[in-house]
Amino acid sequence: MWDELQPIGRDPGTGGYRRYAWTPVDATLREWFTGAAEARGLEVVLDRAGNQWAWWGNPDETPGVVLGSHLDSVPDGGAFDGPLGVVSAFAALDGLPARPSTPIGIVNFADEEGARFGVACTGSRLLTGALRPEAALALRDGDGTALGEVIGVGPEHVGRDEQTLRRIGAFVELHVEQGRALVDTGDAVGIGASIWPHGRWRVELPGEANHAGTTALADRRDPMLALAALVQQVRASAQRHDALATCGKVAVSPNAVNAVPSSVTAWVDARGADEARVRAVLAEIEAAVVAAGGRLVEESWTGSTPFTPSLSRELQAILGPVPVLPTGAGHDAGVLATAGVPSAMLFVRNPTGVSHSPAEHAEESDCLAGVAALTAVLAGLL
Repeated sequence: MWDELQPIGRDPGTGGYRRYAWTPVDATLREWFTGAAEARGLEVVLDRAGNQWAWWGNPDETPGVVLGSHLDSVPDGGAFDGPLGVVSAFAALDGLPARPSTPIGIVNFADEEGARFGVACTGSRLLTGALRPEAALALRDGDGTALGEVIGVGPEHVGRDEQTLRRIGAFVELHVEQGRALVDTGDAVGIGASIWPHGRWRVELPGEANHAGTTALADRRDPMLALAALVQQVRASAQRHDALATCGKVAVSPNAVNAVPSSVTAWVDARGADEARVRAVLAEIEAAVVAAGGRLVEESWTGSTPFTPSLSRELQAILGPVPVLPTGAGHDAGVLATAGVPSAMLFVRNPTGVSHSPAEHAEESDCLAGVAALTAVLAGLL
């Protein structure tokens, strides 16, 4: 399965993956998911958010145990973030000695990374109602294409899906760790405790378009100077409040070498161990942005998200003494947990901690340990 997935969406220049939601590459990934499911006798259905579900048994009679993750990527992302959880889910199903009477589901969540339309966990947020249908359908990618044009679900049907939510008795997502906690503990597998509060903000910095060769420096209203100050402010504020903040995406207009820009739009990602730290960072950033004549707009916010304690304790009872650790990365399991769906996570050791990069990696032996743990969890929850 891993060999089948590896070439799909891989850029030969960077070695990274460009698996964006509802594109031809994504269609190939979805075809792979359908083929893997049907080869195992599973029925594949699409929900009202464009997520793929593969079912063994009838979850409308008895809610099932669901495994899975996502197949999309950030721009030039790594091979493991998302696909490891989907491949491991199929492998865990294969590892059961016999198919039980309790339904089993495997899910491929759509647009978890938000790389195309700018909202992370689009599929799970739509499924649970955390993202309103009208807001989702209005989202546009960089080419101006609306999400409603490509999602594969009739616009009149998009939205919270009660039937699908009722089918989930428990959801367990396996994911490569996006950090080095398991390296420090010396363990191949850990259990997720919670997700840090995190959000995304859009910064709009106005300027005045002008000629780069004829406009005196003193006469310029150059928003790139405000952008440079913003990047420094983001780093300084994060350090001051012991949080994480990143300015990783910028759009410049008109984006010409020989023109002073008319405007700059930048995006800030901020996360921390608690909400107070993140809000303190954003307060300083907003003050600097307003002082520069710009504005800061909150595009998304997710508070501290503990995974379902009772389900996490079941995983600990099944797996024994493995580390329980928080994460600063958002996941579909966190969205489901917030919506009241029993959800938990397993993490597989990442030897470098690098993620969202072509250098992202996990050793084969650790991946197999993850599959063994997920198989044991699946068997224990049935």
